[in-house]
Amino acid sequence: MSWTTENHKNLMLFTGRSHPELADQVADELGIKVTPQTSRDFANGEIFVRYEESVRGSDAFVIQSCPVPLNKWVMESLIMIDALKRGSAKRITAVLPFYPYARQDKKSRGREPISARLIADLLKTAGADRIITVDLHTDQIQGFFDGPVDHMHALGQLSDYVRTNYGTDNITVVSPDSGRVRVAEKWSDALDQAPVAFVHKTRDPLVPNQVIAHRVVGEVEGRTCVVIDDMIDTGGTIAGAVKILKNAGAGKVIIATTHGIFSDPATERLANCGAEEVIATNTLPIPPEKQFDGLTVLSIAPMLAQTIQQVFENGSVTSLFDGIA
Repeated sequence: MSWTTENHKNLMLFTGRSHPELADQVADELGIKVTPQTSRDFANGEIFVRYEESVRGSDAFVIQSCPVPLNKWVMESLIMIDALKRGSAKRITAVLPFYPYARQDKKSRGREPISARLIADLLKTAGADRIITVDLHTDQIQGFFDGPVDHMHALGQLSDYVRTNYGTDNITVVSPDSGRVRVAEKWSDALDQAPVAFVHKTRDPLVPNQVIAHRVVGEVEGRTCVVIDDMIDTGGTIAGAVKILKNAGAGKVIIATTHGIFSDPATERLANCGAEEVIATNTLPIPPEKQFDGLTVLSIAPMLAQTIQQVFENGSVTSLFDGIA
């Protein structure tokens, strides 16, 4: 008797319950279906996951965003990865459009955790071999995970939208604080060397989500200002920056962000701060109650799908950025 074996790679896509719409969009881009699974909560809050199809030998990609309640979705991600590992998946990639705890990436004072590193350790322990994520709060987080990290950037998609709808002749890129000036310089490159400005501010380390904006540094009078940040949580920093820019004589002010967390009272602040438009991606779900006039949400699904395809085929992820890194 002779035996012949064929080794076919099998891409399988899985999603947690936090943002299934994004996973469906990614699946459509890839021309596949999200693998069916059973997920439920027990009465005491414990999470149960079981896949309805065999995952043995698969190249598994687990998509999970982490909106509120963040800790629940982090735990569900770990359980999903563990189930894949115990189901003999060949390789497991955690696709985290929004990396949880990214703002806790260093110790500001003694006796503080580095929670972003803890998340990386938990993912590795659960069985993740690789991470795909979008616009980390700081690049150093890539080094926290003991394995490959594909760090995607939404800058190209966001800047293309600004270019198409506002042109580049009268644009000034504005960082909401001095710490984001390097990112603003990348935006400047993407928008034909647009000038850069930043808002000088102070932050009390003992009071979260509260800043005091002082003045704008750079030429903004009469110009269309694009205020950029990787995430908007309660909106205080960005709304304050818009008011400072308006007081400095700016013309239109546009806000561009990758991660629209929009914790209360962000929606009210953004809707009433005087910005012409707020542009965000759908790395996090933005439910109807958090949407407002002037909000534009761009889908990150095509970029995630291209990245997954490149990883699956052992191709080049860097080639997706056209030099943007």
